[in-house]
Amino acid sequence: MALGADLWRLQRLQADLLAAGLDLVTSYLSLTEVSEYARGMPAERLEPRLHPHLPPKDAKVVCFYPMSKRRHATGSANWYSLPYDERYRLMEGHGKVGRRFRGQVVQLVTGSTGLDDWEWGVTLFAEEPAAIKACVHEMRFDEASAVYAEFGPFYVGLIADVEVVLARVNVAY
Repeated sequence: MALGADLWRLQRLQADLLAAGLDLVTSYLSLTEVSEYARGMPAERLEPRLHPHLPPKDAKVVCFYPMSKRRHATGSANWYSLPYDERYRLMEGHGKVGRRFRGQVVQLVTGSTGLDDWEWGVTLFAEEPAAIKACVHEMRFDEASAVYAEFGPFYVGLIADVEVVLARVNVAY
């Protein structure tokens, strides 16, 4: 996983990795943003969402997965047919579940609507993979996820300095 503010630099890294003989398995593009459910939150809590310092201190494991909210044309599982106040209530409850993992898991949610096939990219950082597993497990029982979420594939990796990672695949950058 490569994160950065310069899309051209990230694309150049991807091209260099391909030129080094690595196969591109997948790619995903999303941007940091402030959720519509975070409006009114103090600026000091919004700034880290827009400009996070990554990876978090002590993080050794990263997990990424894309997701979207269900929008079935019929039936009750259409997230976007719910009134805003109901969606807000559900996301508030979802956040409560996630906050139980504060200090164990750092979450970064990025927006990808119009940039990729899914609406969001969720990246979780932790010291131990068991913390990520426990967090994802608990969050799936929350109504906002259990009823309204669609999940893409999960990718898990180890965190290292970019120089270390590139040296392991014999790429000078």
